[in-house]
Amino acid sequence: MTLEHVALERRGWVATLTLNRPDRRNSLSDPLLQDLIAALTELRDDASSRVVILTGADPVFSAGADAPGISAAMTPEERRRVFGARKTQFRRLFERVTTLLEDLEQVTIAAVNGHAVGGGWGLTLACDFRIAAEEAQVWIPEVDLGVPLGVASTTRFVRLVGEALAKEIILGGRRYSAAEAKAMGLVHQVVPRAQLPKVAREYAEMLAAKPWEPLAKVKANINAIARAGNPAVPGQIDGFLPRE
Repeated sequence: MTLEHVALERRGWVATLTLNRPDRRNSLSDPLLQDLIAALTELRDDASSRVVILTGADPVFSAGADAPGISAAMTPEERRRVFGARKTQFRRLFERVTTLLEDLEQVTIAAVNGHAVGGGWGLTLACDFRIAAEEAQVWIPEVDLGVPLGVASTTRFVRLVGEALAKEIILGGRRYSAAEAKAMGLVHQVVPRAQLPKVAREYAEMLAAKPWEPLAKVKANINAIARAGNPAVPGQIDGFLPRE
């Protein structure tokens, strides 16, 4: 598969997906989201991987939704109009990406190597684990830009931290350090930036070494319970691909 804005690498049982628009701080353009959809669709049917690492090409994880035409000279009202017009198409593609990511049988790890803003932070919430560099910062600017955060990301915030903190994060729009995000339960580990690839890889290999059937079934069960669904619904925990 040829992808322009996403790099997909496989090594052993671990696949690594890298957002690859460093010149645009890995902002989420339509072509990048379409590449993610293609890569995740391929991984969904890939029996050669048990764990997927999602990261960004340095220096950041993702600056969020791409909005061509935005400039520093624009007034706040002009910026809001641009982002408002961008959001409808962005949300359609973004929610396809995060649904595919969350529903992968493989365990997923977000290696947050730098700032994760708006949709960038939303991508990490669709992963099972989040490991962040000490320098990383995360924030949700949507309300300040005049657009509501999408339902999928809002739901994941509420599911992970509860109603009160979700309101603080989304409505307040302030920046949080990686350590603050860990204290809220949104990040599992915080490590020095230089060690992040090694730590994420070691964690992925530890998970990949576990028996595949219980790994896949327990992940699906937890997801089903978190969604307030029935963990025994056919198709949620059965029919997984053999990876032995």
